[in-house]
Amino acid sequence: MKEGSNWSQIEVEAAVAAYGEMLRLELLGNPYNKKQRNFTLQKIIGRSAGSIEFKHQNISAVLNNAGFPYIVGYKPRGNFQGLLEEVVFDRLLADPELNQLADVSVRQQDFSVDQKQDLLAIKVPPPVGTIGYGEASIRVADTSRTPITRNYLEIESRNAALGFAGEQLIMKYEHERLWRAGHRKLAERIEHVAVSKGDHLGYDILSFEECGKERLIEVKTTQFGPLTPFFATRNEVNVSVELADFYQLYRVFSFSKDAKLFSLEGAIGKRCELTPTLFSAVPRCS
Repeated sequence: MKEGSNWSQIEVEAAVAAYGEMLRLELLGNPYNKKQRNFTLQKIIGRSAGSIEFKHQNISAVLNNAGFPYIVGYKPRGNFQGLLEEVVFDRLLADPELNQLADVSVRQQDFSVDQKQDLLAIKVPPPVGTIGYGEASIRVADTSRTPITRNYLEIESRNAALGFAGEQLIMKYEHERLWRAGHRKLAERIEHVAVSKGDHLGYDILSFEECGKERLIEVKTTQFGPLTPFFATRNEVNVSVELADFYQLYRVFSFSKDAKLFSLEGAIGKRCELTPTLFSAVPRCS
């Protein structure tokens, strides 16, 4: 079979079924072997390991677009075929068990982070390359379907317990960063302003650069992968523009598994693809 040929219905369904089983295990917190499952699928459909990997990344993109958790190890890739989107909607997004597992996951209230790990080691570079927020968030399939599930990523974004846990982690991270750099007085001045002053400032934490300059940190936390969309308020976007020289967005991801973070400095709109998702409306006066 030619690797460049379009995937058949049978091949797509097999790939989606294999992905769905791994996603179920991931949402349950159970381990599985990606490499072994890829090898098994190769034997079934005759596609290469790389081709299957790419298809699973396409599946992640479909799920991400629909507001559904994706497998962290399969980074979302766009340009997926319409057939794949149809099968994902029919087989995964309509699956009652997967929906129940996703719902339980995004509503979780008890969070903890392994304190044995080196706190400063959780920071990683932000996503780079041609496969990023823009490509992961834009639907480029040939069909147009209406999502049949709730947007679980939006539900998770309203999980106050998760948000607070992420902010607490960053408070510890910032204190450790300045303390190790020898700036202990600055470390002791870090303030969780979302708690002490309220959530109207457009950022959550007041920290400092090593030179003493203020660092204004907005924290966005998810239990899922680094390309999971996050939700920013109009105020946060505006403040990030007005105070761009001081502003940093900390994206905390894989929180309950192996928490990591990357930072985006400056105006949110210059570092992310912003898509309007809500409109304020009033009746027209006749």
